[in-house]
Amino acid sequence: MPRHHVLPSSRTARILAVVQAGGEGSRMDVLTRERAKPALPFAGSYQLIDFALSNLANSQIPHVWVSVQYQAGSLDRHLAQGRPWDLDRTRGGYRRLVPEAGHTDSVAGFSAGNADDLLRMHNDIAELDPDVVIVTSADHIFRLDLREVLARHLDRRAECTIVTTEVPLAEAKHKAVVRVGRGQLVKGLDYKPSRPASGLVATEVFVYDAPRLLAELDALRRDRAAVDPGLTEGLGDFGEHLVPRLIARGRTYAHALEGYWKDLGRPAAYLAAHRDLLRGKVDVFDDPRWPMLTRFPELPPAWVAAEGTVADSLLSPGAAVHGTVCGSVVGPGCVIEAGARVVDSVLMAGVRVAAGARVAGSVLDDGVVVEADAVVGAAPRRWPPADTAVTLCGRQSRVRAGVVLPAGGRLEPGGTA
Repeated sequence: MPRHHVLPSSRTARILAVVQAGGEGSRMDVLTRERAKPALPFAGSYQLIDFALSNLANSQIPHVWVSVQYQAGSLDRHLAQGRPWDLDRTRGGYRRLVPEAGHTDSVAGFSAGNADDLLRMHNDIAELDPDVVIVTSADHIFRLDLREVLARHLDRRAECTIVTTEVPLAEAKHKAVVRVGRGQLVKGLDYKPSRPASGLVATEVFVYDAPRLLAELDALRRDRAAVDPGLTEGLGDFGEHLVPRLIARGRTYAHALEGYWKDLGRPAAYLAAHRDLLRGKVDVFDDPRWPMLTRFPELPPAWVAAEGTVADSLLSPGAAVHGTVCGSVVGPGCVIEAGARVVDSVLMAGVRVAAGARVAGSVLDDGVVVEADAVVGAAPRRWPPADTAVTLCGRQSRVRAGVVLPAGGRLEPGGTA
């Protein structure tokens, strides 16, 4: 009997997980000029990639590969060869994949989408010879026991399982909307529709039957090469060709994710997720048996001075507050001087807001300095705000004393306003 007709149990199946952490994250603008998007912090002391890796580690997935393309070095120190997630093992565990020249698959360099990324690791997957491949993005906030998804996937003899969640229609237009029939059988996929029919979307967590995935990648490469010699446009994203092909075969199912999920790939979503955190809507940290693991900053506890005021906010280790912080997340080692005010904002590591300065509706990257009496951004008029209403200051930029950087302004890394 061919190998892929054998139905292993979730306990005996050979499982590979691929964390796709390679995108440039251009929608995050100045915040991803000098870092991979999955290296963006969340809740002060975490990075976005922590959530995918923690879910996989807690689910006891034995092989975890991290595919990195853009600014790979910005993740290396944090990932520490997988040590924070107990993935630094002699056999299996953590492996980092980067673009290669002269790859044996005859495709090399940077991929053109997440399906194209899988094509570039085709031979590596085939060599490991797994039964199942889990693929997840690295810029989403969620908590998920993959063992439950795997068990259902194998019981159904599925070729693909799409983990889904419900989002508002305004957000669904940025996603892949999933059409589901009886028994959770997936009937279709509308990729980034201008007018979504529902808010049921793919979370970009997929479980694939490995032999079928490799066969479809081979077939898709042949088909695309017939219209695009040399595959100059690659295979694109999963919603363009790969998953629709699998859906057409009639063995793709949906698995509903319970609890909080958010894609932090846009400035408004990034700021809104932190607001959700402060309002108690983010449940990913709630279960001590399912810890979200990270490489924690080695800093002393946060400190609020006698003249400081903090309300509805989160302070990371090493933060020192002499001014006012409201509805904000303050990263490691930040200093808010006396008379300064930070509202509805996210400050990354080492930010200094000088006396009399005002920061609102903004995201300030590592090492940003806001000098005395400067004004950065404005309080959003609605939540979630428009991307164009969120003010972004790139790493180690500076807003000079008394300068006003308006709502929606952008300051490049190292720049001065």
